[in-house]
Amino acid sequence: MAQAVNASKNLPSDPRNRETVRPAGNNPQDGNLETPINSSPLVKWFINNLPAYRPGLTPFRRGLEVGMAHGYLLFGPFSKLGPLRDASNANLAGLLGSVGLVVILTACLSLYANSNPSKALASVTVPNPPIDAFTSGESWNNFGSAFLIGGIGGAVTAYFLTGNLGLFQGLLG
Repeated sequence: MAQAVNASKNLPSDPRNRETVRPAGNNPQDGNLETPINSSPLVKWFINNLPAYRPGLTPFRRGLEVGMAHGYLLFGPFSKLGPLRDASNANLAGLLGSVGLVVILTACLSLYANSNPSKALASVTVPNPPIDAFTSGESWNNFGSAFLIGGIGGAVTAYFLTGNLGLFQGLLG
């Protein structure tokens, strides 16, 4: 029994554990761990190319890109999996549902912007967060208004593409 307790105390000193998960910057009190996922070059490259972390973008442009992606991707589940999926106006219901959710998300962004959010902290994946992004309530409000415009535009684009799918198939086939 005493050997089992001693073996569990020695678990962190096992060299195999230090190969996979280790404290960031060798500081165990930082509360940030480097894992094979968050410290891999591929994941760092992907995260740093997202609109929220890409350097040189204005908050309005960041919000526009994020909103377009959300509006476009929210349309599908509302139109194809919603309660009106078998109705003749399923695409219109999907458009209205996705626009409604984008409006709700924009209201949540506005509430967050007015709560005096703190500045972004450096992490293992994003060691240098952009200085010009999300630094004030005004930049958050610009992000939120562009998110609304982009989200509605993305949902309308998805609605247009889905409604005219036969036309596009005829052009390509």
